[in-house]
Amino acid sequence: MALLIGTAGTPLSAKGRGSQGGIRRVKELGLGCMELEFVRGVRMKEPTAEKIADTARKAGISLSVHAPYYINLNSKEEEKVQASIKRIYDSAYIGNICGARSIVFHSAYYHEQNGNTVFSKVESLLEELAGKLEDEGINAILRPETTGKPSQFGNLEETLALSASIEGVMPCIDFAHLHARSKGEENSYAEFSAVLEKVEEYLGKEGLKNMHMHISGIEYTDKGEKNHLVLEESDLNYSELMQALKDFRVQGLVICESPNLEEDALLLQKTYENK
Repeated sequence: MALLIGTAGTPLSAKGRGSQGGIRRVKELGLGCMELEFVRGVRMKEPTAEKIADTARKAGISLSVHAPYYINLNSKEEEKVQASIKRIYDSAYIGNICGARSIVFHSAYYHEQNGNTVFSKVESLLEELAGKLEDEGINAILRPETTGKPSQFGNLEETLALSASIEGVMPCIDFAHLHARSKGEENSYAEFSAVLEKVEEYLGKEGLKNMHMHISGIEYTDKGEKNHLVLEESDLNYSELMQALKDFRVQGLVICESPNLEEDALLLQKTYENK
C-alpha cells in the first residue's frame, strides 16, 4: 500500500454534498482517499453505505471514518460513557459496510485525573469493544487520535501505548494536534522523525506501513488547539513533514483537515511527490 492523500469529507468543489459525489470528485482530482465525517452523529443507513462502498470500489478510493465528536470514555456519568461506546460501535458498523476500515475518534478527557488512571479505563473499554467487533465480524481498526489540548487524553505516548496493548487498535497521528498541544513544537524534520521513530518503537515496522494521519494548518494558544487553518496561513512545516514521511517509507492514509480541503490535500500530495 502506498501513501494515499485525501480529504476530510466531501471536497468543496464536488457537485452536491453527498459522499458518493465526494468520492467521485476525489478521484477526478487525482487524490487517493476520503474520510467519511460522522462527526455530528451516525445517521447513515445501510443501503446508503452499500452504495458508497460500490462507488469507492469502482473509483479505487480508500475510505476511513471519523466518529462523532461527542465521545468521552472517561465521563463521570456512566450513561455518557455507554453512549460514547455506542457511537464508536455504530461508526464501525456502518463504516464497515461502506468499506472503510479505520475508525477515528477522540477518546476522553482527563477531568483532573492522572494519565495512568484514565489510560486504564480507556484501555479496558476499547479492549472490550475491539473484542465485540471481532466477534461480530466487523472488520474495523479503532483509531484513537492524538489530541490537540493538554486537557484531553491522547498524547503521543498514550495513543501508541493503547495501540500496542490492544489487538484491533492502531493510532491516528494528528500532526497538527501534536504541534498545537506542544504550543508550537513538534514542527521540524527532526521532531517529525522522532514521532515516526516512536511509532516504530511501539508498533514495529508494521506500524509505519499501516498509518493513519491527519494534517492541516492549526491555530493554537497556551491551552492548545484553537482551530484549523489553511496550510499556507499557518506555521506548520508541512514540507519537512512530507520529507520525513517519504524518508521513513510511511504507508497508509493522510487526511487533510484544512478549511480548503482539496487545495491543501493537493498541495501535500505535490510536495510529497517532489521530495
